[in-house]
Amino acid sequence: MRQLMPRPATPPQETPQQGAPPRQGPPRPRRATAAASALAALLTLAAVVTGDAIARTFPFGPRHRSVNDLANQFVPFHAHLWDLLHGRADGNLLLNWQAGWGTAFLPDYGTYLSSPLAPLVALAPRADIEYAVYALTLLKTALAAAATAFLLRRLSTAPAWWWPAVLGAAYALCGWSLVEATYNPMWLDGLIAFPLLCLVAEWSREGVRPLLSVLTVTVCWTANFYTAYMATLGAALFLLARLATTDRFRPVVPLRAAATTLLGIGLAAPLLAPVLLSTRQAHPGVVRDFVPADTADVLARLLPGTYGFSTPAAFIATPVLLLAATLAFRREVPRRERWVWPGLVLGVAVSLQWGPTHLVWHLFATPNGSPYRQTFVLCGLLTVAAYAALTHGPPTRRPLAAGSAVVLALTAAALPSDLATRPALLLAVTGLAAVTAALALPRRGRYAALTALLITGTLLGQAAATTAYADRERLGHLDDYPPYGPGQERRAATLAAADAWPAYRTDPGLPGVAGNDPLLLGGQGAAYYSSHTPAVLTELLTALGGGWTSRGRNLQTLDNPVTDALFAVGARWRAGELVRTDTSLPLVTVRPPAPTPAPTLDRDPYRNQELLLGAEVYTHPAPAAPCPVGTEVFLWAPERTGAARLGAAAPVRLLGGGPKRRAAMVSLGFQKTPATRAYAPPGKGPAQIGCLDHTRLRAAVETLRKQAAVSVDVHGTTLTARLPAGTDGTAVVAAPAIPGWTCQGREPESYAGLLAVRPAGATTVSCTFRPPGLTAGLAAGAAALVVLVLWLLWVRVRADGGRGGTREMTG
Repeated sequence: MRQLMPRPATPPQETPQQGAPPRQGPPRPRRATAAASALAALLTLAAVVTGDAIARTFPFGPRHRSVNDLANQFVPFHAHLWDLLHGRADGNLLLNWQAGWGTAFLPDYGTYLSSPLAPLVALAPRADIEYAVYALTLLKTALAAAATAFLLRRLSTAPAWWWPAVLGAAYALCGWSLVEATYNPMWLDGLIAFPLLCLVAEWSREGVRPLLSVLTVTVCWTANFYTAYMATLGAALFLLARLATTDRFRPVVPLRAAATTLLGIGLAAPLLAPVLLSTRQAHPGVVRDFVPADTADVLARLLPGTYGFSTPAAFIATPVLLLAATLAFRREVPRRERWVWPGLVLGVAVSLQWGPTHLVWHLFATPNGSPYRQTFVLCGLLTVAAYAALTHGPPTRRPLAAGSAVVLALTAAALPSDLATRPALLLAVTGLAAVTAALALPRRGRYAALTALLITGTLLGQAAATTAYADRERLGHLDDYPPYGPGQERRAATLAAADAWPAYRTDPGLPGVAGNDPLLLGGQGAAYYSSHTPAVLTELLTALGGGWTSRGRNLQTLDNPVTDALFAVGARWRAGELVRTDTSLPLVTVRPPAPTPAPTLDRDPYRNQELLLGAEVYTHPAPAAPCPVGTEVFLWAPERTGAARLGAAAPVRLLGGGPKRRAAMVSLGFQKTPATRAYAPPGKGPAQIGCLDHTRLRAAVETLRKQAAVSVDVHGTTLTARLPAGTDGTAVVAAPAIPGWTCQGREPESYAGLLAVRPAGATTVSCTFRPPGLTAGLAAGAAALVVLVLWLLWVRVRADGGRGGTREMTG
């Protein structure tokens, strides 16, 4: 029986690897371990589903889940993954032709979709993509509970089998999971990674399962490297605590664990390297300094049924909190164990509030959003500390009273916080009373069943209430978007019927549903929202009059005839219907030999558009003067917010105001009479009018069509264009010149931010895309694989040598 505390040595049951401690006691009951894991998963599912049903949140009621990144990123990206797996996407795993006019997809895959569970969404109909993402969220949370129960059973089988189930479920149902990770499903991979990496730490301590250990690290870091990094730090602390409480310090153990971790990360390098390099090439997001939350607010988040964005969601069910609090007061527990686990939990809790350790937890950059994303590690260590107390039996009355006093003191210290509402306090105090009574009951007969009922009931009640409260509060605190439904399905079907890529782009247009509409609805457009939005793309769209939010990472479509022509948009959705245009250019055009134009952010976007087009198509009236009759009136007021209009026409709303938002250039309609004036909303910044002459635009397009590619073929990451004979000049592809392209065997040029190549007399131009970092990542992965194979051979040779020596001694 393997315990959290040292036990008297017993004869080994099997020959361990050299340097590993002998296995002690009888084998662990596998059925009980499987039952504990299954029960943990079921309890987790029951609590989350019950909470969502109480709140009447999707899929159990009218409240939707389409908030923030869940609507803007996770649902659209999973929809795109569905399209990829069903062969319906434009592009492949490396390149996404649908969003951002053509962007790298491997970094997005490695950030949002690389969980081994993500492909399961392909089993559902595409129209039910939100149901699929919800089911995936439930599955990940349940697996975190099951993995934790398995870990706890491996640490010790002394407590009753249902205890690991309850504590494992409590970890998976912590506040971080229910309040924050539920609308950031990729973070839930970190929730699963923590217990798995703690298992790796155990195997490293024992010197067993080297191959499985490395592969586990690889899967965790592949699933979501960001939270896996945090989970790895937590697992390292777990290992140090295990060494401090169970063994004499052996340097080989941390070295073995470090080698295992590095090899596992190395095997994940083909995915990690492009992701990390892409973050450097991305448009910079919010840069902010960490400001620790108020202590009362932090302690209030330990309570069930609280909600906050800039405080750590550290709620964990009362059974865990109380058991962990009793550990320091139990004299029958060895001193090292009695102090190491509570000390570790306290140290991690303090590290959440200290600037330098905050940066260490978050890869040395304060994140845009919640600054306490490592809170799940604290909850995991609390769970292990609670189980460490249980391995010595339930607490007696004195430590139980002392632990209850600690929990009450923490609750009292949270009273000054506005987050400590009456319902939250009632849930906390009621739960404490129930758990205290349960632990004080006799251990046998009907009382044992009553104990289990009270403990489990407290867990389910507090977790379900926290889920329901967070569901209701979330819609009032976060941006929300229309859920995917019949209207979006009809729009997607219309776009699919008009799609003729790569002959022309079909832009999903306006009004936007959320970020990444091309991925959600189909078609190909400028809209794109990711942590990897290329800086070159944001700068290009901004120079042409585009709008964005999230400080330039959430790009919006630009509904403008000139940019539609430049980017081969032949059809777009506008005001509830599909509109086709007769002025779109082919995907590849040829510009005459001349100096490359250089659109700049300090020039008005009308001139930048004309530079790319190669012709003047706008006129600019004097202040307070109208546009010429027959021209289309455009307004560029990027910093303004409010209604703009042309005369008595319907107003157009602008949503600008830096540094987080920028309003796009908008059409106010056609100038029909000389007396009609355009009006911009009041505010700071420019408000420039441009009068688009469509006759001039058609003439400019016809000129470019004469030297455009005869045919364009796009297959995955390769674009091939056949040019007219005698072509002289620069072939320009209507796609941003993001890093990773190779044209004609060399690095391409940038034509004012667009991909370009000089054909040098050739009639065929071919460009291929490879995400930056992929080659280096593949090399690192191959090297890690070679080292792993050599290590496994070395382990096998040592094991065979040990067995041979044993046979000689006993022969």
